[in-house]
Amino acid sequence: MRVLVTGGAGFIGSHVVDLLAAEGHEVVVLDALLPQAHGGDDLPPWTAAHRVVRGDVRDVEVLRPLLHGVDAVCHQAAMVGHGVDPADAPGYAAHNDLGTAVLLAEMHRAGIGRLVLAGSMVVYGEGRYECREHGTVRPGPRTVADIDAGRFEPRCPACGRELVPGLVPETAPPDPRSTYAATKLAQEHLAAAWARQTDGAVWSLRYHNVYGPRMPFGTPYAGVASLFRSALERGEAPRVMEDGRQRRDFVHVTDVAAANLAALTAPVDGFAAANVCSGEPHTVGELAAELARATGGPAPEVVGGARPGDVRHVVADPAFARERLGFRARVAFADGVAAFARDPLRAPVSLPGRALVIDR
Repeated sequence: MRVLVTGGAGFIGSHVVDLLAAEGHEVVVLDALLPQAHGGDDLPPWTAAHRVVRGDVRDVEVLRPLLHGVDAVCHQAAMVGHGVDPADAPGYAAHNDLGTAVLLAEMHRAGIGRLVLAGSMVVYGEGRYECREHGTVRPGPRTVADIDAGRFEPRCPACGRELVPGLVPETAPPDPRSTYAATKLAQEHLAAAWARQTDGAVWSLRYHNVYGPRMPFGTPYAGVASLFRSALERGEAPRVMEDGRQRRDFVHVTDVAAANLAALTAPVDGFAAANVCSGEPHTVGELAAELARATGGPAPEVVGGARPGDVRHVVADPAFARERLGFRARVAFADGVAAFARDPLRAPVSLPGRALVIDR
């Protein structure tokens, strides 16, 4: 199979490219290689085995010839992270949504009918919660007063009791709580509309907290695992927000690549979304402690507070991906974090004052 991977020189995209090539597929790699994302103009060393075309997915003159003879597209390129302020919104919409729209239009022109989209768990907002009295409920945003007082758990909108977190299925209603999240949901809507109009096939892989080698180093727009490791390499304690008990699903990047491989051929009727997760929830505090232990660095410092748009618990239900994609994560948390303490990261990125564009 001939596959175009957008963002194929980045963190997740490069692992997808390596796995596809190892499995005998012909891979076409497109990446903007923006210096803000890659720490310089040079190709990352892990791309040496592949031909990388430098270009923006929105540039039809670059994109169109790359689609000739392609059987499927893995769309990994995106602008990620919380951003700095609402002034970043045009950038997110341009890279994520306009970029996806241009790609879909050109796929239709080229007669390509299968897309694997890098989705995200951020479309859920808060995770799934149960109230002992009112059953499954959707909490509203946490108040500043509660955060300042150290009351971090979401409360039932009906009775005010603290809620019990559970596993988030793909059928959970979306509730994006950041600009990035809103654009990731819009990508899914665009892809679903394209699938209906063209009789195409789309898997949106809702990545949970991905970590592993080639993560960006030293940037506030990387994942929390990279932030903690960056602090430890500076000899500083990892700073853990809230009380450190917020739960996430940390999934290794090699498992994410395996999910992409499975989605290239898994049957799908139009559009479907699947959680890509480990199925092994852990707290953010556990992650910081494990990394500190593995590096011999200082113990984490719990600092309280929360960023606007932060959610308390997002823990994925892995059942649908296991059933429909045949996907099951292989890397255990303890093993993955121990390896991540020594993994090579991407070159330091410095982009003060603005959001960072990262090709996954």
